[in-house]
Amino acid sequence: MKIMVIYDSLFGNTEKIAYSITDSLVPSGNVRTFRVSHIRPDQLIGLDLLIVGSPTRAFRPTIEITGFLNKIPSTGLKGIKVVAFDTRLSNGADKKAVFTNIFTRQFGYASKPIADKLVEKGGILVVSSKGFVVKDIEGPLKAGEIERAADWAKTIVEKIKVSNE
Repeated sequence: MKIMVIYDSLFGNTEKIAYSITDSLVPSGNVRTFRVSHIRPDQLIGLDLLIVGSPTRAFRPTIEITGFLNKIPSTGLKGIKVVAFDTRLSNGADKKAVFTNIFTRQFGYASKPIADKLVEKGGILVVSSKGFVVKDIEGPLKAGEIERAADWAKTIVEKIKVSNE
């Protein structure tokens, strides 16, 4: 299986998740990982699985991820299985988080618009998008998130195997 993981990362947290996913997928095929600034849409041709991730910035993916997705031709992902992920702040229970929680319920996280755009470009969504939690804007990742990302990647492969049978 030919797999590509594309990510953007501002403080290194999304990059860590991307590489955890990559490491978990290596036994399943040829996996390549790129920061979004080092990839062109024409390099997506021939993929079996595309995974795209971004930190959540103002309830959206980064400008770089959004720009890259917009450059993919309208049917550029036709037949390619796709998945999206993001890194995000936790919905906390403290007083500071009340407004963040309200806005998050209203506007969401980066993974949904990424997944929507991947499908709009012809991709086949394999599993629901996933969010990985950072403790503060610059991180670090919440304990266990690296392992959770690896486990999630394994479920993606299992889902693909089942759908191919």
